[in-house]
Amino acid sequence: MDKLTPDARSENMRRIRGKGMKPEIAVRKTVYQLGYRYRLHASDLPGKPDLVFRSGKKAIFVHGCFWHTHESNQCGIAHMPKSNIKYWKAKLSRNKERDQKNLLALKKQGWKTLVIWECQIKKTPLLVKRIVAFMGR
Repeated sequence: MDKLTPDARSENMRRIRGKGMKPEIAVRKTVYQLGYRYRLHASDLPGKPDLVFRSGKKAIFVHGCFWHTHESNQCGIAHMPKSNIKYWKAKLSRNKERDQKNLLALKKQGWKTLVIWECQIKKTPLLVKRIVAFMGR
């Protein structure tokens, strides 16, 4: 059962945006502190990657665990809602398919991609290692 009324849930979902959310900003700050400079949300690339490094043809996506269906045993964020299950299964499935299609399209264009999940951001030393390994020095 949902703890919120349908109107309150609708208002909550309406306020969720795709850009500039806390996980993305945390990754942007980390990347910037490591000395890498980037462009945001390149609309000419499949999936509009969150961070784009054109000179190295590299892109970083910051995925919310719920919205992009993170399937890790260590993720405590991703879950299937208990109400309106039919709608949510279809919605989240479409999101996941779209993500895979965009990653494949970028790969075909010669881009390297890194997906950082919302639950991975709190583990800062590991996040820094992943970014440095992806970007190189």
